[in-house]
Amino acid sequence: MNALNFINGVFVDATDGQTLTNLNPATGQTIGTIARSKDSDVEEAVKAAASAQEAWSSLDMLERATWLDRLADGLEARKEELAHRESRDTGKPLALARRVDAQRSIDNFRFFADFARNQEPEVFEMRDATNFVHRNPVGTVGLITPWNLPLYLLSWKVAPALLMGNTVVAKPSELTPLTANLMCEVASEIGLPSGVLNVVHGYGPEVGQAILDHPSIRAISFTGGTATGRHVAASAAPMFKKLSLELGGKNATIILDDADLDVAVNGALRAGFTNGGQVCLCGSRILVHASIAEKFTSKLIQLVDEMICGSPEDESTQIGALISQEHMEKVESYIQLGIEEGGNVLTGGTREMTGQVGPSPEGAFLRPTVIDGLQHTSRTATEEIFGPVV
Repeated sequence: MNALNFINGVFVDATDGQTLTNLNPATGQTIGTIARSKDSDVEEAVKAAASAQEAWSSLDMLERATWLDRLADGLEARKEELAHRESRDTGKPLALARRVDAQRSIDNFRFFADFARNQEPEVFEMRDATNFVHRNPVGTVGLITPWNLPLYLLSWKVAPALLMGNTVVAKPSELTPLTANLMCEVASEIGLPSGVLNVVHGYGPEVGQAILDHPSIRAISFTGGTATGRHVAASAAPMFKKLSLELGGKNATIILDDADLDVAVNGALRAGFTNGGQVCLCGSRILVHASIAEKFTSKLIQLVDEMICGSPEDESTQIGALISQEHMEKVESYIQLGIEEGGNVLTGGTREMTGQVGPSPEGAFLRPTVIDGLQHTSRTATEEIFGPVV
């Protein structure tokens, strides 16, 4: 299954024909190729978006909301395919992709369509005047999204951008292109006007940077790592582009001494390990009142050891593969750093699937890991790991 660019309503190769290889992180097998685009491809996408913007913005917002409903309907009709594509691309459990990624992607379009229908005029009275709020589209906007929740996060940007009359040039992660293309397939099927939605695949320094630098792109919405976000802000600021950043986090789950222990442990488990801990708002550190710390830790380790780490296609799997071998090695380096900083690995940290002895030959599987004994100022306790480690 190959991922082509979607520009001006048509699926096209990169202008120079270059491609990247798309791998299934759970098996290590090739899924297909991805267009490796450059600034010339971004230029074509921006031209298409700019040409479509006036007609699109002239539609009534409720008419644009109807297009969002049609996109949601089209995705819902292919929900199972959407979940399978997301699972293959990311290595996450199919059950999770079905419940979270696929459903939320559909819901995002419906949410903003409903938002449009529930708007009331914003009027502010003064002594000698009446003030009305009138919102205009920005124009062509650039959307750059990560690999952990591919269409979930892309749809969260595309839907409001289109609703407000903007046209879109989007760059999904080069690691997870399949569901962005499914969205474009649906857009083509329902007859969304050409140029309104454009998707350009490729590397961040090549495609993402071209989107940031293009003078006709008036706003940027970026979700990703903090270091990259800092670069995005520095690139956009001199051109006074409107900017939205959703970056990393190191969030604490705080357990007080009067907590229901079973509820607290299950909550911490869900917060720390859902999606393999590859979520910017996951509870990646746990702060427990000293009086209950021993009991809490014992229960947590028991539940972590019971988690099923295995094939994404198995409906009982709770922890799938990490996004890539390279990312797994990064997570492992943090586990080693935690040991060097005086921490104790209480469970996990090994490249094993449930019931398997020794490293998995198939993919990027890492057992969920619990480390204690760290200083609160240590790097392991303060830096985002983005993996199944608390």
